[in-house]
Amino acid sequence: MVFARKGLDAGTEVLLDAVPRPPVRGNLLDLGCGTGAIALALATRSPEATVHAVDVNPRAVELCRLNAQRNGLSNVSCSLDTELDPDLTFDVIWSNPPIRIGKEELHRLLATWLSRLSKGATAWLVVNRNLGADSLSVWLSERGCNVDRATSKRGFRVLGVTPTPEADLWRP
Repeated sequence: MVFARKGLDAGTEVLLDAVPRPPVRGNLLDLGCGTGAIALALATRSPEATVHAVDVNPRAVELCRLNAQRNGLSNVSCSLDTELDPDLTFDVIWSNPPIRIGKEELHRLLATWLSRLSKGATAWLVVNRNLGADSLSVWLSERGCNVDRATSKRGFRVLGVTPTPEADLWRP
């Protein structure tokens, strides 16, 4: 199954309306790319950057790749999360993370990818208020991340997450 296969979901729409302009150049990440809506927005807004779109679902990766091709966006690289160079760091992350995978798995996912942010870079996450946005914010703060609620709209929170140098995302 691929998330939001019938069009842009409400959470992603809130995210795209709330986030600041991404860096002009560098490595940008769409974490949990699905069909690629976030990756395509990043690529359009930052045509000189390389947008890495990752997902665990091979069908999602293929749909993202096709959508990037259909839109003439040659700066989008779609891959399974396990295929990406483990030493690659990112200048921004935009994500509508897969909240329904469970709290423990979500924390592991975010710890993995947030630890790959470049120094001072921010991850922008959209999370449904009723699915744990506030508790996720607390969890991130307790591990040393600066968390800024950029907006709260239509039942979603957009969180700007910037790990501090002291952040310990792997602490249980």
